[in-house]
Amino acid sequence: MSGVAAVPKIELRGVKKRFGDKIVLDGVDLAIQPGHSQVVIGGSGTGKSVMIKCVLGILRPEEGQIFVDGQEVTHLKGSARDTVLKKFGMLFQGAALFDSLPVWENVAFGLIQGRGVSRARARDIAIEKLAKVGLGSDVAMLSPAELSGGMQKRVGLARAIAADPEIIFFDEPTTGLDPIMADVINDLIVSTVKDLGVTTLSITHDMVSARKISDHIAMLYKGRIVWAGPTAEIDSSESALVDQFIHGRAQGPIKMEVRA
Repeated sequence: MSGVAAVPKIELRGVKKRFGDKIVLDGVDLAIQPGHSQVVIGGSGTGKSVMIKCVLGILRPEEGQIFVDGQEVTHLKGSARDTVLKKFGMLFQGAALFDSLPVWENVAFGLIQGRGVSRARARDIAIEKLAKVGLGSDVAMLSPAELSGGMQKRVGLARAIAADPEIIFFDEPTTGLDPIMADVINDLIVSTVKDLGVTTLSITHDMVSARKISDHIAMLYKGRIVWAGPTAEIDSSESALVDQFIHGRAQGPIKMEVRA
């Protein structure tokens, strides 16, 4: 029906999280529509990872509400939380692969451990997903230690899409990669997201990556969203905070603590 707004895939309303006296999230409001690729930018320690952990239920906010597909999930526990978690896939910073498992078992880990898929079926799915990220079946039996950083990221992406999630989180997807491999991973993320039709939430301080993989960007600063809008509009945001960050300027309202 025209004129009816879609229910956001993910929505945060007034989310606050503190650790002791340190306020990390100070009333975060963010709505991500179905099928959108949302990137949250911000410096190190601004609360980007904490925000994702709150959505996943790993951390619980002191105040505010979190919704997934219109369902409040802020305080879900047990099987109800497990049901919601099945909607998510995640590419961790640094790939976060298990060194003791071959590549295919890393990709299939959630299928075997979390969904009771047989090892034989899980292996077939793993090889299928590896192919989607440009890795052949010969890679399946290798150990993570035998892979380059870029290949490890690909394996991490294959694991993120293994269970056909509705939502994928990308945590600093290009960290530790050279510019060319980072661009390869960015392209892969864009094509994978387009093929699957999923909703994504990515956190990064890499503006090249942010511009490439997003259609919407929000900036987190001192625990609050200080700007949010379509990626194409970020250069005309008229926010001094955003302008300084996206151009990587030392001078501006964002002050970095540098100890002598």
